[in-house]
Amino acid sequence: MHDPARVKLLVLDVDGVMTDGSIVLDDDGRETKCFHVRDGLAIKLWQRLGFRTAIITGRDGRVVAHRARELGIDLVAQGSADKGSALVTLAAAAGVHLTDCGALGDDWPDLPMLRRVGYPMAVGDADPRVKAAAAFVTATRGGRGAVREVIEHLISSKGLMDRALALYDT
Repeated sequence: MHDPARVKLLVLDVDGVMTDGSIVLDDDGRETKCFHVRDGLAIKLWQRLGFRTAIITGRDGRVVAHRARELGIDLVAQGSADKGSALVTLAAAAGVHLTDCGALGDDWPDLPMLRRVGYPMAVGDADPRVKAAAAFVTATRGGRGAVREVIEHLISSKGLMDRALALYDT
């Protein structure tokens, strides 16, 4: 059942997946996050190949909205207490069946979405229960290129690596 080649919509958690999980607050209480540039490149590549990306996060903040906009991700659910329900809503908005969704998570709140998608994935430093629910676990930690690793895995499973590399061979 878990077939990475079927994934059309990649759903990402933020803290611990797109970031290393640190929450940095400045003196004025503003939150900042550190994103890995290679993850961003891979997300843009995934989209150039015709696939969609969504973000589901339990926290709510402008930094995620800025990063999503920068990456051209229009399917975003912030402040989501129920990531399973948010997944259903975003997949429907994208017109993608849950069996054609892949999701990448790291901690317990991600389990409801991982259990609903066709291809559940975990970052290398995820909670053991999350790893146990995953069909694929990255060697890379969250926020350190794990999203890039996942996208390369998905592209390879689809037989699209040569096409992907050709986009940069000009």
